[in-house]
Amino acid sequence: MNLKSGVPFWLIKNGLLFEYPSLDHDAHTDVVILGGGISGALAAYYLTEAGIECTVVDARNIGQGSTCASTSLLQYEIDVPLSKLQKMIGYTDAVRAYEQCAEAIQKLESIAEHIGFANFVKRKSLYYAVSKKDIPFLEEECTIRRENGFDVHFLNRKEVKEAFQFDAPGAILSQLAAETDAYSFSHALHQHNIKKGCKVYDRTDIKKISHNKEGVILVTEEKQTIKTKKLIYATGYEAVNFVKKDIVNLQSTYVIISEYPGNESEAWKDEVLIWNTDDPYLYMRTTSDGRIIVGGRDEPFYNPGKRDRLMESKSKKLEKDFKKLFPKIPFKRDYQWCGTFGTTKDGLPFIGEYSALPNSLFSLGFGGNGITFSQIAAEINRDIILGKPNTDARLYRFERV
Repeated sequence: MNLKSGVPFWLIKNGLLFEYPSLDHDAHTDVVILGGGISGALAAYYLTEAGIECTVVDARNIGQGSTCASTSLLQYEIDVPLSKLQKMIGYTDAVRAYEQCAEAIQKLESIAEHIGFANFVKRKSLYYAVSKKDIPFLEEECTIRRENGFDVHFLNRKEVKEAFQFDAPGAILSQLAAETDAYSFSHALHQHNIKKGCKVYDRTDIKKISHNKEGVILVTEEKQTIKTKKLIYATGYEAVNFVKKDIVNLQSTYVIISEYPGNESEAWKDEVLIWNTDDPYLYMRTTSDGRIIVGGRDEPFYNPGKRDRLMESKSKKLEKDFKKLFPKIPFKRDYQWCGTFGTTKDGLPFIGEYSALPNSLFSLGFGGNGITFSQIAAEINRDIILGKPNTDARLYRFERV
């Protein structure tokens, strides 16, 4: 599947960071991870840290699927608000899912520090109302979060205007969020994992996968075979081809980024991550060199051609969205791109074993929380492989649908 189009900023900025070989021989390993993006890199990190032999295989160059197109906003809020999620899966489970996403941000920060990756910055997050009718919802959402220990504050129109210099009826200010660069983070993880014994192969297309009670056999396009005890599917939205369930709706999202501003001044207060109550929602962040990223204007995904034809018109609308919110902040578009992502009914990922495919595990972090969900998945799948109990795994099981 063609997961992206246009010119993702991270790929241009970072280039081809590291070279990885393609597989040119038969192999045997305890665990194969299919997919070398951020999900696969985190899966390999948790396995190698636990001393489990693993091999990463990707059909593309490493990180050049959805990962390089990610805007890399890290928030504990999932696409379904906590006040609504509790009505779908129950109060306790909804709160726990939000807690896990909050913990994931902290754990990702620790991982970045451990491997010496500097491009990980803690931020605050501002969730603002598009219209007055959204205020009761935002107040309810703020209350339920605060009651469960999340550090949030409700801001009225005057407070939003004074603090952030734009007009909105109200907003929730959260103290916990972060931003990163998923593309370079993935490469940094792979380099660390390789030093710990993990093998990473890109440009290695898997053409056949055979699951059985003893393990899994993968056959490449060049007829090499890989025998493994367990296979982790970390191929993102392409994994829907392996699952015989209707688990995800594919969407197209559009992103623009401004030119380099030539100064280090803040675009807005604290450079908070900004998103709103619209459907689809608008989201924005800054980068380490002072650029501004704006994304949204999502559309149902039908095919890459239709998605790509909309890119220019969507980019113009995103630029207008930003200028309407911040008319005094200069914004000249430099790059634009679009990508495919998936949404689930409850906003939660699918993680763990899939009974229809023996010895398989999945790391499917759908929605706007792909990176935090990938961390959660890496931890759960490691525990499953080690035979350790994980009380949170049930929240993301395939059997819930």
